[in-house]
Amino acid sequence: MARRFGLCYDDSMSYGAFLIQAILISLSGVMAPGPVTVVVVGKGARSPRAGALIAIGHGIVEFPLMVAIVFGLGPFFQNATFAAIVGLAGGVVLLWMGVGLLRSLRGGQGAELYREASPLMAGILMTAANPYFIVWWATVGATLVFRAREFGVWQFVVFAVIHWSLDFIWDWFLSAASFRGTKILGERFLYWVSLVAGLVLLIFGVRFVLDAIGRLTSS
Repeated sequence: MARRFGLCYDDSMSYGAFLIQAILISLSGVMAPGPVTVVVVGKGARSPRAGALIAIGHGIVEFPLMVAIVFGLGPFFQNATFAAIVGLAGGVVLLWMGVGLLRSLRGGQGAELYREASPLMAGILMTAANPYFIVWWATVGATLVFRAREFGVWQFVVFAVIHWSLDFIWDWFLSAASFRGTKILGERFLYWVSLVAGLVLLIFGVRFVLDAIGRLTSS
């Protein structure tokens, strides 16, 4: 047994067994509720393809991050100050998105704030602004990345694509389900989805900002 970033894995594991393990572990991160999930549901209520575009935006951040970990930047992402800066910036972005979404329900100026963030850009912003996403990749994700790379370059590429494909499928499913709910239940459903999404984004935003301030003041 070998250990990396606090997690153990079997040196004798075949690549196929590793992929199965990686898929199961990846699903824990993919399906965990977070800012990306909230935006997928909120924008999915307007377009069934929003989740696919958000997943592409997510991948624009995620693929370079995996490559960076391969080149040894994993420990850098674990730095408390770096995590605090990401959290502070992320909290501000989430607050901006949440306020924009809530104001859009009244048809005020905030309507354009939320709509200006296309699904693709929302995927980029929500991913890059989430410190817990960075922490996951710096710990659990880094273990998977290094193990995949040990099998070979193309094996690492296959792992990266499969991991991102899970995000793509899940986000597309959520947005399609949200859109179908709007089509069946009407504008009232859209209103409540947008209201809940806006409030949840505000909650995440406040949490990120408070956590970041706590990290900065304790360091």
